Amino acid sequence: MIKVDMTVDAKGLSCPMPIVRTKKAINELQPGQVLEVQATDKGSKADIKAWAESTGHQYLGTIEENGVLKHYIRKSAEHETRKETTFPHVVSNEELQEKLHDPDSFVLDVREPAEYAFGHIPGAVSIPLGELENRMAELPKDKTIYVVCRTGTRSDLAAQKLAEKGFDRVRNVIPGMSQWNGPLDSAQS
Repeated sequence: MIKVDMTVDAKGLSCPMPIVRTKKAINELQPGQVLEVQATDKGSKADIKAWAESTGHQYLGTIEENGVLKHYIRKSAEHETRKETTFPHVVSNEELQEKLHDPDSFVLDVREPAEYAFGHIPGAVSIPLGELENRMAELPKDKTIYVVCRTGTRSDLAAQKLAEKGFDRVRNVIPGMSQWNGPLDSAQS
């Protein structure tokens, strides 16, 4: 049994709500204390891990029990944390629509496979956020990479990760697929 100082219930919620609740709860803890976030959204594992890494808090791991993901994060001391940042280079859904036929454009969808299957931008390449670190070699450094997710939260974390690894032509697409009105493909058809 893992000793935790606070538990957050994010079951039944999808991105970005598990992260929103995690951010709020971590602020209430003292450095060194452990937060347990209970979620059912499969994407929350990659989301919470990436968020913890981007802020300097220690992602301890995730345990799955009866369909519930239990994420454990240790709050870091102030000198260990980084101010949470947002990726500075953003484009709107409409701006991305104008770039879809540009051969210099590459659309990267960092949502989970099920989200991608039910509707994605034509030609978008699916690499879920949790796999991005290990699959960066699949991405072109000579094209502008437009990163998309459901709301702009996961794509923000992915864009930051890509920039840290030397990709200098990255754009986060906001608000993402939750409000996408452009062409749509699905794996179901």
